[in-house]
Amino acid sequence: MFKKSFKYGLAVLGSCGLALTLWLVIYMIRPLPMVSETIGLQIPAGASVRGIADQLVSAGVLKEPYSFLAVVKLTGSGSRLQAGDYALNAPLQVLGLIDVLKHGTFDQLKLQLTEGKTFSDFRQKLAQMPGIRHETQHLSDSELMELVSGEAKPPEGWFFPDTYFIDKQSSDTEMYKRAYQKMTQYLSAAWETRQSGLPYKTPYEALIMASIVEKETGVEVERPQIAGVFVNRLRLGMRLQTDPTVIYGMGSRYRGNITRRDLLTDTAFNTYTRSGLPPTPIALPGLASIQAALHPANTKALYFVANGQGRHVFTSTLQDHNKAVRAYQLKKH
Repeated sequence: MFKKSFKYGLAVLGSCGLALTLWLVIYMIRPLPMVSETIGLQIPAGASVRGIADQLVSAGVLKEPYSFLAVVKLTGSGSRLQAGDYALNAPLQVLGLIDVLKHGTFDQLKLQLTEGKTFSDFRQKLAQMPGIRHETQHLSDSELMELVSGEAKPPEGWFFPDTYFIDKQSSDTEMYKRAYQKMTQYLSAAWETRQSGLPYKTPYEALIMASIVEKETGVEVERPQIAGVFVNRLRLGMRLQTDPTVIYGMGSRYRGNITRRDLLTDTAFNTYTRSGLPPTPIALPGLASIQAALHPANTKALYFVANGQGRHVFTSTLQDHNKAVRAYQLKKH
């Protein structure tokens, strides 16, 4: 009886091994189920093979990590996967993916996209970048957005500020797609965990608010407070009255300062003359500003003024705000 059971067990193991081998072969020759044509991936130094696999799942390159891990182990590639910033292009098979990850990013070009800059700044910087193929210079902003996102929408705010590495002779289209995809991923994830009761109907409205927060302060701990003030104003139907929106609406007319006349000159972006949010973002916000817009501070403040030392004074009444303005002006003059 024992001999029969043992022989049956061996037969089952043999058939399972054959099925597993066949499954791995099929997995290795099929294109990976990438969620988009180009996916950016940044692997930090010291990342484990499992950590890399989980990143690939989060980025939309893989549906699950275990098949990838099995192939890595089978090919003995685990110790050869390298940190770096990658642009993965479909169609891509798992062996091709492993080969890409084994070569790192040592001979790549670097692009620094800074928080608070505009899409126009980004486009100009990328157009002047040597070593890549410039395929989009003849496109209007709307045409470029249709190419990148499939929709001819305003481009401002839709590109995530970060440090990017790009292979030499890659196209500028690839760079735009990576920055756009990164922003949509971060914005979507942040929107899902947003604070309840916020006065935004869509993630895009939150992106607009994040861009205003980004331009109002470079001090990270102040961003939730700034957002809290503007959220309070929206809830009360008060105008935002924020200078960066006026400056953005001025465009090339802005020469470094704004006057009372500028504040009273109506544009689509002038939040002194118009209620609610401006029609589009006014800059490229970073993750901290996005989080602040979606998790504003619980505050009663409705006003703030720069204190001349890189920070702001927050107040809840117009009377206190005017006192703060006078105090700052006295110090300044």
